[in-house]
Amino acid sequence: MTAGMFSACSFCIIIGKEVELMSKAIPINGLMIREMFRKGDIERDAGLTSPEDIERFDDIQYGTDCPKWQMLDVYRPKELQGKLPVIVSVHGGAWVYGDKDVYQYYCMSLAQRGFAVVNFSYRLAPEYKYPASFEDVNAVCEWITANADRYGLDTDNIFAVGDSAGAHMLSLYCCACANAEYAAETGYAVQKDLRFKAIALNCGAFLIETHDGDMTTAIMDEYLPEGGTEKELKMISPLYHLNEKFPPAFIMTCPGDFLNNQPIKVIPALEKLEIPFVYRRYGSAEDKLGHVFHCNMRLDAAKLCNDEEAAFFRTFMK
Repeated sequence: MTAGMFSACSFCIIIGKEVELMSKAIPINGLMIREMFRKGDIERDAGLTSPEDIERFDDIQYGTDCPKWQMLDVYRPKELQGKLPVIVSVHGGAWVYGDKDVYQYYCMSLAQRGFAVVNFSYRLAPEYKYPASFEDVNAVCEWITANADRYGLDTDNIFAVGDSAGAHMLSLYCCACANAEYAAETGYAVQKDLRFKAIALNCGAFLIETHDGDMTTAIMDEYLPEGGTEKELKMISPLYHLNEKFPPAFIMTCPGDFLNNQPIKVIPALEKLEIPFVYRRYGSAEDKLGHVFHCNMRLDAAKLCNDEEAAFFRTFMK
């Protein structure tokens, strides 16, 4: 098993036979996943530093429930003044791992494309179960609205990116923003004054299913209050809650992404609802790339993907 299998904030669905066998031999839990993922991310980002053309505003508290996790950074290109279009980054990590520090280099690279980028940490399972992380997404949206003038944030042009578990969370939060009936069922509030003009869903999952002995089942037991009942799994599967008000979406995957079958589950629903979307499958049979490859700042494919997503967002700017 390579370290890359667990790097870059992987989402815990069966990755392959090796992981399936491992999960049966050693009970997988959130703390183990944190250790595996962090090792891979440290290796990926070794030697990277903050770009000289980026201005950073670090460690801003956006919530009051848990100062350790409810923190955010804002990154802006130094050469651009005034209010800028905004990208909110919802990080991945199987709901149990990740923070803004892991995503700082990726988010600063997005800022270099002419955006103000909000990079935040949120409360993780198993310490904080659903819907804590969604409450934090909403709190960040409220913070953006309240602090737009101070940090030069153009609230008429707000976009968002999410990868892996972050793509799942972002798409589900957008479902709640677009679907009042579903929002009432979730138990968490949504920001009524903020809507994403478009989003990018990178290597994400849109239908959450569990199977005996797999890693998703183990994580759901720690993440969901009732351990992953059929009702809960339907509640957190974006596929069941889409409507025509869902924002335009850039959806991407690659051959080496263990979730590369997930887009085909949601694309028919987007087509039926006539929601604008772009679907891109990066890599090839020779270069399969890997799950959330776009976070690796050393890859040409990451540059291409992030360029194309930024260009997609610009098509929806006022």
